[in-house]
Amino acid sequence: QVQLVESGGGLVQAGGSLTLSCAASGRTFTMYSVGWFRQAPGKEREFVAAINWSAGSTYYADSAKGRFTISRDNAKNTVYLQMNSLKPEDTAVYHCAARRGSGLSVQRSAFDYWGQGTQVTVSS
Repeated sequence: QVQLVESGGGLVQAGGSLTLSCAASGRTFTMYSVGWFRQAPGKEREFVAAINWSAGSTYYADSAKGRFTISRDNAKNTVYLQMNSLKPEDTAVYHCAARRGSGLSVQRSAFDYWGQGTQVTVSS
């Protein structure tokens, strides 16, 4: 079992930056790949970024490329999502999720554990 807790969300003006954290507890976190997803009101949860267990591979949604950076510190059992040049359309609840193994996935169904999410609001 893995427990995930997100933090770092908040209200920011367009063009600003935020860094989200996903802290894990439970089973050995290094055995899991991690993804960030987001869900805006009235929309489906969508993939944002993913990182494999060794941080050797990352993958981003087109909407995140060039603006967001995913990273992890396995010693701290934490995954980060650095978000720059934020836009109002980035407003959503951001969730981190973990899946066993080293492979990357963009599919929600591939992830075994989910956090409760942290709200990000970008004002224009």
